[in-house]
Amino acid sequence: MAFQIPTVKYSGKINEVPVGAKKLVLGGQNAYSFHSFEGTFPNKPKIALDVWDYNPGEDWPEALRKAYEGVMDDPGAWAKKCVEYGADIVVLHLKSSDPNDKNTGPAEACAAVEKVLAAVDVPVVVFGVDNKDKDVETLSAVAEKFANKNLILGPVTDKNYKQIGAQALAYGHTVIARSPIDVNLAKQLNILLTGLGLSKDKILVDPTTGGLGYGMEYGYSVMERIQMAALVQQDDNLQQPMISFFGEDIWKSKEANLPTSENPQLGDAQCRGVLMEVTEAIAVLGAGVFVLSMRHPASVQIVREYIDLAYDGGAVKGDLPVVPVIPADQFKK
Repeated sequence: MAFQIPTVKYSGKINEVPVGAKKLVLGGQNAYSFHSFEGTFPNKPKIALDVWDYNPGEDWPEALRKAYEGVMDDPGAWAKKCVEYGADIVVLHLKSSDPNDKNTGPAEACAAVEKVLAAVDVPVVVFGVDNKDKDVETLSAVAEKFANKNLILGPVTDKNYKQIGAQALAYGHTVIARSPIDVNLAKQLNILLTGLGLSKDKILVDPTTGGLGYGMEYGYSVMERIQMAALVQQDDNLQQPMISFFGEDIWKSKEANLPTSENPQLGDAQCRGVLMEVTEAIAVLGAGVFVLSMRHPASVQIVREYIDLAYDGGAVKGDLPVVPVIPADQFKK
């Protein structure tokens, strides 16, 4: 008797969300991640790379600064380098608008967006600083100035969804609905946005996740439950593609910033953050995330290979990054 793989019966499907001027399509699958034997996956998961609107300097680890050397003073040049590294999407963080930082205004935000749009033709996320008043001010100005460019605006929360959601609706943009690691809160925000008039092909979901460790495990479980509700529990308020911004948490962690000499047991500093980023990327892909917001080009190369192998099969490429081995005699006793 031939063995037959048990399969799950799916009653739902992840909505397709076209983003950017060229309408890159996100979502569309009707089975759990990588379960190609159970459903169809018309679009592969996408990888985004982060850009700041000013040079972060030593706020970024040496491994990242080295990868973007010479372009970090210009968000347009930085974005172009991200595309050269294989990014499907560029995430422009308006870090300078933070009231606790440079507190720049809408004019500076629009200037940064204009540089990025002039430099690349991939979809662009314009991400605020999670300050209600400041994000409403800057993202509203960006939405109006770049009408019908189909930017992806975020974060949209339960505190600012009326203002930013209305601007996205008026000027033809997509939004990222961010909720604090809770299935019901994610669902409620989607309901609020659709009640405002946004169609479901204009909403991405960011359930929030931390870096490796407890934060990732908790975030993973919520994403997994969202995927289950969307595909097998007929919850059409959770059938939006998910995006995860774990790269920021990974690269600001102590482990990603320690020099090799301070703790050789953690491995080479130039590769440590990459491996952490790859580890979390693989995890959240399995939980149903469709867009991975990352930072290091080597991470992109490895995760891209993983996605291609999982969806298309074939052999592993021979040009993947090699992790240096730390000799045991360098370990501290």
